[in-house]
Amino acid sequence: MDLMPHLDRFAKRFAELEELLARPDLYDNPKRAQDLTREHSRLKQSVADGQNWLKLKRDLAEAEAMAKNTAEPEIAEMAAEELATLRPAYEKAEQTLRFAIVPPDENDSRNTIVEIRAGVGGDEAGLFAAELARMYTRYAEKVGWKVETMDLSPSEKGGVKEMIFQINGNDVFKKLRYESGVHRVQRVPATEAQGRVHTSTATVAVLPEANEVDVVIRPDELEISVCRSGGPGGQGVNTTDSAVQITHKPSGLTVRCQDGRSQLKNKEKAMGILRSRLLEKRQEEEEAKYAEHRKTQIGNGDRNEKIRTYNFPDNRLTDHRVRYTAHNLSYVMEGDLDEIFDVLATNALEQKLAELESAAS
Repeated sequence: MDLMPHLDRFAKRFAELEELLARPDLYDNPKRAQDLTREHSRLKQSVADGQNWLKLKRDLAEAEAMAKNTAEPEIAEMAAEELATLRPAYEKAEQTLRFAIVPPDENDSRNTIVEIRAGVGGDEAGLFAAELARMYTRYAEKVGWKVETMDLSPSEKGGVKEMIFQINGNDVFKKLRYESGVHRVQRVPATEAQGRVHTSTATVAVLPEANEVDVVIRPDELEISVCRSGGPGGQGVNTTDSAVQITHKPSGLTVRCQDGRSQLKNKEKAMGILRSRLLEKRQEEEEAKYAEHRKTQIGNGDRNEKIRTYNFPDNRLTDHRVRYTAHNLSYVMEGDLDEIFDVLATNALEQKLAELESAAS
């Protein structure tokens, strides 16, 4: 692939954005100003990456020419040593630039709703679901994201049947989008007297937060009911009719929120969940027009639908989509997720880039 036309395109668009962002009237439209500022930041990095790639390309060509200088062996030897460093640096810079060609997903910068549910495995599945929620919460704390619980249904022995929470911050969906699917755990439960390893599952769904302009919902499409909240949360939560359940009649989707004692706040949170689920549904339907087989996000929780396995006896994590294995599970469960996030994002970029290159050829 010839990268030069793309470098020219980056530079041209970056100059246009510099002009646009300098106009005071742009900020009369905060949403457009935010979008252009984000694009400007991305292109600024891409332009810098392009300049770095060009410099390395020149340095590599010079070093290769010097390495062929048979008249001055010492210089040729020094150049050969330099090539050992230059070549991998150039290849890495080229990969970074090629990835920059892939258009960003409009959902990447959205805040995100994460839904975690216990799957197969009884009490152990509920405990694992709770641990996954803690894992993502710990990661969010490390990178400075804000986590807000929207709904929680506890299970026996400290686990959860279902937990829904919203995460706000920079590039939340971009990082978490590949977590959707069935997560499988293999370990010896605390209640297992014989020391046998059990297999359980939990499902994770990651939804980009939908704005009201993304999904229009008419009041007559909704059936709203209130009831008394259940489960832990304090005396006030348990004795007031604050839980809200909303059914979207056209789609049949039903959401519930009982996290706080305020009925109004629970209604607002439930509407946020509903909008995000409807946005996901609409996007899946649009993608299905171009895909031969529609891929569901979380399946039904069966063990054979796993995307990832957490093997506690061997301290091993395996992501089956990218054949990634790491022996640092104890750190992963504490929120050390950057490496697996990077592997999954790189794999997705490579697939998108291959599609672009195939379409261009």
